[in-house]
Amino acid sequence: MTTYTLTRSNRKTISIQVRDGAVTVRAPFFCPKSEIDRFILAKSDWIQDKLNKSKEQLAQRESFVLNYDNDVIFRGKTYPITMRQGNRTGFDGECFYMPPNLSCDQIKAACIKIYRSLAKSYLNERVANFSTQMNLNPASIKINSAKTRWGSCSSQKNINFSWRLIMADDNVIDYVVVHELAHLVHMNHSDRFWNVVENILPDYHEQNRKLKDLQSRLAVQDWG
Repeated sequence: MTTYTLTRSNRKTISIQVRDGAVTVRAPFFCPKSEIDRFILAKSDWIQDKLNKSKEQLAQRESFVLNYDNDVIFRGKTYPITMRQGNRTGFDGECFYMPPNLSCDQIKAACIKIYRSLAKSYLNERVANFSTQMNLNPASIKINSAKTRWGSCSSQKNINFSWRLIMADDNVIDYVVVHELAHLVHMNHSDRFWNVVENILPDYHEQNRKLKDLQSRLAVQDWG
């Protein structure tokens, strides 16, 4: 029998999540343990396949390092990490530049600092553009370090974006921005919510697909 962590809640169905080499099962409060075990047994081949892929991704993440002359992604395009005399770090349109003699961990930290700055500037610009177009006004825009959510919108109308989003191409970034702004109107994923998104971005299905492709690419990179 597969080893798993069980989480019970008010949900109506049983679900399985495989992440970082571990299996988590979510089940209704009153669902018998025997029924959960039968469900797990029936899904054993699927679970093992996911575990194998998850462990492979974990191994790749653990070996992920950045060094000078490596390429990183910004707005869907790749740019080299370049050594430059001095003590400044930044992006000049052609490369991510930083001082010489940095360790791999220091290079990664410098890249994240650059990404956060670029994300703050560009995402605020895109939110301003679509806020006007959609006649919506978020209370605040913040950049965070979320690993599994590209963006979020609270009931207080505060919108958050992961700095990782700045790696996506411009059309995908616009999709996430519109998606979160649409939550100012509908705090769910109902048909009415998707109608708001589609009214602004008729091709949002394609952008959502590309976002998942980027998620898969980043799944084997350890950005901390």
